[in-house]
Amino acid sequence: MKGFMRFGKKGKLSPRYVGPYKIIRRIGRVAYELDLPSELEAVHPVFHVSLLRKCIGDPSRIMPIDDINVAEDLSYAKVPVAILDLRVRNLRTKEVASVKVLWRNNNIEEMTWEAEEEMRKKDPHLFMT
Repeated sequence: MKGFMRFGKKGKLSPRYVGPYKIIRRIGRVAYELDLPSELEAVHPVFHVSLLRKCIGDPSRIMPIDDINVAEDLSYAKVPVAILDLRVRNLRTKEVASVKVLWRNNNIEEMTWEAEEEMRKKDPHLFMT
C-alpha cells in the first residue's frame, strides 16, 4: 500500500509501502477496501488502485506494522547508533558540515547523511568520542 504516512524520513528514502493487507472488496472500478489492523484505524481503508501494489511474497521486503512501533500520530522514533563519517561541502558563500549516521531501525541498520548541527542538538552524546 502506497500511502501518505511518513515513517521518519522524507522523500525518496522513506518506506513507500506498508503491508501486505488483505483486500476485502472492490468498490467501483478503481478503488479497493483493505483489511487494515487496529493500529491503523486512523487511516481510511479505501484506496485507489494506483496506490496499491501486488504482494510478491519476498519476506525481506515486507515490513510488519508491529516492528515499526507506530505512535498515535502515525510516526515512529529512530535511534541513532553512531557517527561514522564527517564531510564538509563548500557552497558558494558557506561551508555545510554533514555526518554519516548509523541508525538502528526495525532490526535493520541503515546509514544516512544528516546535517551536523541538527545531530549535535538532537544527540550530543554521539559526538563525545
